[in-house]
Amino acid sequence: QVQLVESGGGLVQAGGSLRLSCAASGSIIHINAMGWYRQAPGKQRELVATITSGGSTNYADSVTGRFTISRDDAKNTMYLQMNSLRPEDTAVYYCKAAVLTSPFGRYNDYWGQGTQVTVSS
Repeated sequence: QVQLVESGGGLVQAGGSLRLSCAASGSIIHINAMGWYRQAPGKQRELVATITSGGSTNYADSVTGRFTISRDDAKNTMYLQMNSLRPEDTAVYYCKAAVLTSPFGRYNDYWGQGTQVTVSS
């Protein structure tokens, strides 16, 4: 019903930059909060950044000042600009969105399939 597709991951050297995208498609009436999460090998999935439908943002302490989350509601797309990347940023990055698909329904959370980000030292 709703699909989230991440793109933009890859291999980058420490200090480099990447821009992730998350495109939502399907029977979408409205998207509320959206967020980026990441999971490194052997670790739990953790929040990276979130953005509300009004544009308010929140970041994990570990990425504050280096990452920027944004969204383009006309394209149902969210972005994560990642600068000054560090080896500890290596993880699979997932996007999540709270989506309304029915006028009389409620918002449900959807996840993307993930995109790998690898930062070499």
